[in-house]
Amino acid sequence: MPIVDLLERNSKLYGDEVALVEINPEIHEDRHVFWKEYELIQPTSKTFYRREITWSVFDEKANRVANLLLSKGIQKGQKCAILLMNCLEWLPIYFGILKSGAIAVPLNFRYTSDEIDYCLKLADVDVLFYGPEFIGRVEDIAYKLKDQMLLYFVGDSCPNYAEDYYKHVSNASSVAPKVLIEGADHAAIYFSSGTTGFPKAILHRHSALMQSARMEAHHHETTHDDVFLCIPPLYHTGAKMHWFGSLYSGSRAVLLKGNTPEAILQAVSTEGCTIVWLLVPWAQDILDAIDDGRIQLERKYLDQWRLMHIGAQPVPPSLIKRWLKIFPKHQYDTNYGLSESIGPGCVHLGVENVEKVGAIGIPGYHWEAKIVNEAGETVPKGEVGELAVKGGGVMVCYYKNPEATKEILGADGWLRTGDMARCDEDGFIWLVDRKKDVIITGGENLYPVEIENFMRANDKIKDVAVIGVPDERLGEIAAAIIEVKEGMTLTEEEVRDFNRGMPRYKRPRVIIFDKIPRNPTGKIEKPVLRKKYSVERLVEAETGR
Repeated sequence: MPIVDLLERNSKLYGDEVALVEINPEIHEDRHVFWKEYELIQPTSKTFYRREITWSVFDEKANRVANLLLSKGIQKGQKCAILLMNCLEWLPIYFGILKSGAIAVPLNFRYTSDEIDYCLKLADVDVLFYGPEFIGRVEDIAYKLKDQMLLYFVGDSCPNYAEDYYKHVSNASSVAPKVLIEGADHAAIYFSSGTTGFPKAILHRHSALMQSARMEAHHHETTHDDVFLCIPPLYHTGAKMHWFGSLYSGSRAVLLKGNTPEAILQAVSTEGCTIVWLLVPWAQDILDAIDDGRIQLERKYLDQWRLMHIGAQPVPPSLIKRWLKIFPKHQYDTNYGLSESIGPGCVHLGVENVEKVGAIGIPGYHWEAKIVNEAGETVPKGEVGELAVKGGGVMVCYYKNPEATKEILGADGWLRTGDMARCDEDGFIWLVDRKKDVIITGGENLYPVEIENFMRANDKIKDVAVIGVPDERLGEIAAAIIEVKEGMTLTEEEVRDFNRGMPRYKRPRVIIFDKIPRNPTGKIEKPVLRKKYSVERLVEAETGR
């Protein structure tokens, strides 16, 4: 069954009901409307930009996109890229591409011109839909692109080298195109995060998208009455596949531009959101804003909020314990996944297993998981090995990269994730670290995530990242980069005193105070930190400073 069938079903069953809401506090004032006067947050932000579409309009818009592509000669299996910030046009364009039989290729909004050009070529893209935020970057490479593909500009004041999306799509038919699409057909290419160089193109089938939708609805018991708040970027499998729970249940979702504590809680209260997926920094910011009095919760318009879940990175147990003290009625879940496994959920904690906070959980709905050694053999419980997963969401391949595909995807269907983990006696999987992030110091393996989780329990630490830096005697040693909570002070001596709660060999030898860079999906950008501090340390060693 192709994923587009769910949209058509929702159009028939729930056509007049709202499917998507866009909220954007950053749009200029003459397009704003008023918040409801809930006074949840003081002072209340009274205006915001809001749009919505019903399921029937959503489906009609997707049909117009599909028919536009077909009229331009786009055939089944050709590639169409999307370079947009989260907006109401994003998902109809995505589903329009799928309805035409083409393959959707979402692009990271942080890509530079060179990265955009690289990914478009790697994926053999024939059409690019892009928004006003990317005019400069696309202009830099337009002289190459315009002869290779169709460029559709989704915004006002269309550049002269592109086609006006709104003009062309409004003239296309809103009737569903007669294109036969099956579950085995290729559906989408998502790009890896590119932490080891330029990103790889990950090819998925419609059946993988359907597996994700069923799994999300199952894991979180999503019903037609739920309202999902979507904050992370839709180009990423995390946000998209969590939204698939709304698609599967025919329920409403809210696309929020902005991730401040005030914007998140105001959206939850005003829109009646019941399910919210947060990244670790956003959850941390909400708790800090409540603790320091910037947000007052005396008037509770959050009673309908039933589930908060986190993914995309290791979750500190101390953060969730703190969250549940403030929101004791919340269900909590964490989801583990990677783009190669169609995003989150191949392993998940489960709302009924909150006592296991810290673990990433057990195999997800219709998934298998095991911990293996270098030879691919399952290791005994309690021992550290590489996490491998198997299920209907595993990628087809890295597009045009058979060597990289062979490295992580076996002929038996098991996908090696590159994450080091262990399994406890109850069958719960605990993430230890990325294989490439393990620090080998004097022959001893250090797992940064374990050290980070310990240090985040310090009340003065907002965020921490542990990396390996070069050392002449030990090869490398652990360095902790620490971001201190706003308004607090923390000394190196205090950090070292706190770290005495860890075994001596795990304690970071180097303490650095700095901001922690994170990408749009919340992951710490450790390559950035390694490059910065490895170079600085080498310079210090050479100059004797």
